[in-house]
Amino acid sequence: MDSDVTIYTLAGGDAAFEALVEHFYTYIEHDPVLRSMFPDDLEPGKRHQFLFLTQYFGGPTRYVDERGHPRLKMRHMPYDIDTEAQVHWLQHMLQAIDDAGIPEPARSLMREYFQKSSRFLINRPDPE
Repeated sequence: MDSDVTIYTLAGGDAAFEALVEHFYTYIEHDPVLRSMFPDDLEPGKRHQFLFLTQYFGGPTRYVDERGHPRLKMRHMPYDIDTEAQVHWLQHMLQAIDDAGIPEPARSLMREYFQKSSRFLINRPDPE
């Protein structure tokens, strides 16, 4: 892959990530395990996720410009993320990638990232 080509570009730029975030949050709205971890107003979270993902995958640096360092683990510490929550979140994100029509090779690269990062954010032991 050309070093100037990013996953952001391969995925389809802002439009692809906007679709991804919209699909993902549609699943969150109806998820009995995850919905309570999100505020009533989902719009700010959608924007933050869009900014983070576009930057992480090689797009504009809008996230760091607006919000500073992502501190992903720290920002998620207030929420009880166990394996059940991680599995729900990951299923929704992987489905959102498909729903948004993210093409290969971006699709596989993004799926790999989300599989790893979702496990990294588990911060609570599973209930006995």
